[in-house]
Amino acid sequence: MGQPVNVGVVGCGAISAQYFQTIDRLPQLRLVAVADLDLDRAREAVRPYAGVDVLSVAELMADPRVDVVLNLTVPAAHAEVALQAIAAGKDVYCEKPLASTAADAARVLEAAAAARVRVGCAPDTVLGTGTQTARNAIDDGLIGRPIAATATMMTPGHERWHPNPDFYYVPGGGPLLDMGPYYITSLVTLLGPVASVIGAASRTRPKRTIGSGPRQGEEIPVLVDTHVTGVLVHASGALSTLVMSFDGVATKAPNIEVHGEKGSLVVPDPNRFDGQVLISDKDGWRELPEAAGYVGAGRGVGLIDFAADRELRAGGSLAFHVLDVMESLLAAADSGTAVTITSTCERPRPVALHSSVS
Repeated sequence: MGQPVNVGVVGCGAISAQYFQTIDRLPQLRLVAVADLDLDRAREAVRPYAGVDVLSVAELMADPRVDVVLNLTVPAAHAEVALQAIAAGKDVYCEKPLASTAADAARVLEAAAAARVRVGCAPDTVLGTGTQTARNAIDDGLIGRPIAATATMMTPGHERWHPNPDFYYVPGGGPLLDMGPYYITSLVTLLGPVASVIGAASRTRPKRTIGSGPRQGEEIPVLVDTHVTGVLVHASGALSTLVMSFDGVATKAPNIEVHGEKGSLVVPDPNRFDGQVLISDKDGWRELPEAAGYVGAGRGVGLIDFAADRELRAGGSLAFHVLDVMESLLAAADSGTAVTITSTCERPRPVALHSSVS
């Protein structure tokens, strides 16, 4: 193994701790610097990790040690920070979504192509054993030709637990743009790119009440649809039915089911890396053993492809296609008509079964 890839992180909010833990245990990666608008928060975030510099964003972008900028800012800032990194000649890996709009995401990819740098994007949960074992079953023909899938996410809303949930309820947020990347990225990984969508959406109430933290009891406005449903028509002909909601209370529906001509699969939560994969065929329901994916993976495992200098499985073209699908689904819900997806992507390469540190 050669020298590790040096990672500089912009944004030290709640999700950053999971990334830091993954980077710390992967010998292919090394955390060298962090930046945040709140420098005290940045210092506290990296306190367990010796030798990590706390810098301004400009200083981090100019730091010659940084190979990849890990962009963990809020969605509205994703494109701006990514473009700064690209202008500095850095590779970029972004938290999902790639940008708050497909137009901004296109600007990021165009700038990266011109600068000859790489763009990756979460979610990389699809690289874990859960989704990859299900994909392996499909690729091995265990359920025959896939014909349909369902994907369901139902929760009362993140304001119950998040102390600053405002960004979930403004443009760029909502259940589709927040949680949809996990589900749609998994569906594309399993069934391939999407060709068209139809949809409907609603909003149950104009305000939400923060349920924890120093702002508990404060009301915030809701400026986006909070229940979105639709059908994704994959280029393969398979149909995926999607429900993303911040309005429901609970559900017993599987996170994802895939149905083929010879059998059906229950796919685990795409917001996790692992989980139980079930198959039903002529012999009834049974659990499939782990057969593919990074074992014991955590957020940031997608950065391994940067270190290996290979095509990014959690790559920019996939993230752009997923964002295009989500934006088009909202447009379809607004217009009441089907929308053709103008983008496409390659189905990402599978991950063989091995440890996330190999």
